[in-house]
Amino acid sequence: MATEKLSIVKAINASLRTALESDPKVLVMGEDVGKLGGVFRVTDGLQKDFGEDRVIDTPLAESGIVGTAIGLALRGYRPVVEIQFDGFVFPAYDQIVTQLAKMHARALGKIKLPVVIRIPYGGAIGAVEHHSESPESLFAHVAGLKVVSPANASDAYWMLQQAIQSDDPVIYFEPKRRYHDRSEVDTDAATAAPGPLHTARTVRAGTDLTLAAYGPMVKTCLEAAAAAEEEGRSLEVLDLRSISPVDFDAIQASVERTRRLVVVHEAPVFFGSGAEIAARITERCFYHLEAPVLRVGGYHAPYPPSRLEDEYLPGLDRVLDAVDRSLAY
Repeated sequence: MATEKLSIVKAINASLRTALESDPKVLVMGEDVGKLGGVFRVTDGLQKDFGEDRVIDTPLAESGIVGTAIGLALRGYRPVVEIQFDGFVFPAYDQIVTQLAKMHARALGKIKLPVVIRIPYGGAIGAVEHHSESPESLFAHVAGLKVVSPANASDAYWMLQQAIQSDDPVIYFEPKRRYHDRSEVDTDAATAAPGPLHTARTVRAGTDLTLAAYGPMVKTCLEAAAAAEEEGRSLEVLDLRSISPVDFDAIQASVERTRRLVVVHEAPVFFGSGAEIAARITERCFYHLEAPVLRVGGYHAPYPPSRLEDEYLPGLDRVLDAVDRSLAY
């Protein structure tokens, strides 16, 4: 067993290191990922140990980065691309949705594109414009892409391993506000035995209401469940882990027990991933629900300046308010 306490940053670094050691076809690419080790130091030390041909500093051109990764994947490589900040991904959006996501279907299954695109996302770091976006629903809407987001260091390590080994393109959203949260990570495949990449996980059992979240909001929901317990309420917290596909069976099973659901994400509520979850669970669990499915998230507005982001981001009070409204039915 190789268990140690790691931050999410260190867990991702360790996962990339394992992948680079295990498969000579794995490449790491992105702006400042080499000599600098990334703006968040996620790739620190990798270029020194694996060389400039495996850990590649690219020009500041996201469309070119992803386009090059597609070409490399066509030649048998497994590129892991870093987009430096969430709001920088949009110049590459055309390459991702019209080429990366479509090539497998376009080639009638004969071509696979095993590309991982790592995107640090979300707010609460006091950054300037275009550094705190949550664009996951834009990618979840695109057929041909898998979209995931870990909430802890163990998942950060193992979900990245699984994403790199996948023959399908994976958008891997990293909750940067949680980068320095630490937890136990077992990096031994013989003992860790991670579950399937796209399965949800119950991280706190409860009986009165289900809180479903992914990435940065899982910790917020756990804090809300702890606060609610002081008032005699038992909240179940479900870490969705995967945004596309969604583990609707796990959500349904939880809701059939608790009979109430609140979906929480940083992204705007309007046309967000919570809307699809709310619709599907209402269809599946209509006769089990004792309250409508509620959603908590950001506002339908551009991300504000850092002095206002605490008002924009969903926090403990907004989650507990939704819990109160659900339990009042």
